[in-house]
Amino acid sequence: MSLEVDVEHRLGTVTLQAQFTATGRLTALFGRSGAGKTSLINIIAGLTRPDRARIVVDGVVLADTGRGIDLPPHRRRVGYVFQEGRLFPHLTVRQNLTYGRWFTPASARWGSFDGVVAMLGIGPLLDRRPALLSGGEKQRVAIGRALLSSPRVLLMDEPLAALDEARKAEILPYVERLRDEGQVPIVYVSHAVSEVARLASTVVLLAAGRVVATGDAVDVLGRLDLMTATGGREGGAILDTRIERHDARYDLTVLSCAAGEIVVPRLDRPAGAITRIRIQARDVMIATVEPSGISAQNILQGTIAEIGRPAGGSVDIRLDCRGQALLASLTRRAVDQLGLRTGLAVFAVVKTVALADG
Repeated sequence: MSLEVDVEHRLGTVTLQAQFTATGRLTALFGRSGAGKTSLINIIAGLTRPDRARIVVDGVVLADTGRGIDLPPHRRRVGYVFQEGRLFPHLTVRQNLTYGRWFTPASARWGSFDGVVAMLGIGPLLDRRPALLSGGEKQRVAIGRALLSSPRVLLMDEPLAALDEARKAEILPYVERLRDEGQVPIVYVSHAVSEVARLASTVVLLAAGRVVATGDAVDVLGRLDLMTATGGREGGAILDTRIERHDARYDLTVLSCAAGEIVVPRLDRPAGAITRIRIQARDVMIATVEPSGISAQNILQGTIAEIGRPAGGSVDIRLDCRGQALLASLTRRAVDQLGLRTGLAVFAVVKTVALADG
């Protein structure tokens, strides 16, 4: 996938200025509410006419105001999944799914009806109407309808925002499968760090209508200077790890990465599988001598690479653990009492490890 975006558009008192190029399977437009994420994908979809724009998907120019190009939405071949499914209530699931195919020329269609239904696990739902579906089922049908229009790019605007935690857990594996097995690049809008950490290959971080960072998800989410924009106390690092072995006696799994070995509750996956984890800054303690006699199972050696500016009573710190970034949020008092400084060798005590890839 190649997505080129260069947009400028006035939004009330704020000007949206976004310029980036993305090449990953799933690009996350990430930022707090009001950052301009939805406005940006509406411009990509052709639902909003911008003051100035150049938008190119895999070499196809969707908009170039300088050259007078502005394809209407139905000619852009963009699939759009909204926060709510927006299914047609009077049609069955099967009829909803096939609706979008009529807008795509037969020569441009890809993917089969049966293949999309199987990938999203919605075969048992085909004869139901939307009123009889759960929130997660509605979103899976909405994704299927968008895919069956054979889009050049799939836009997903906070697709989990209206779901409770159980329904989110239900639908996330399908989004991952779509990312890994689907034939279409995805632009995914979210303000939830956990979703972005789990799904994104590329992150475009927006704040107040501006792109403040773009790049690999591991790199962007691990930057100390972006912790405020990425959610303050939700800030943390994501690590791509490999399942090294399982400990049957204690029902644990040992993961390996550049930083060392990390122990988590047993995972139902084979040795050698790649697993992404997320460690929040608030779940990392720092010691200047190797701790002993404590319950924490994960202690990683590292060096203080960066100390952020104090914010109230806390200070954010970035550690270099054998080339792997780890973030910690400490009190200013702790920083002073421990004499922490850039270049100091320390030990990171990790209290909690969250699976970012489910």
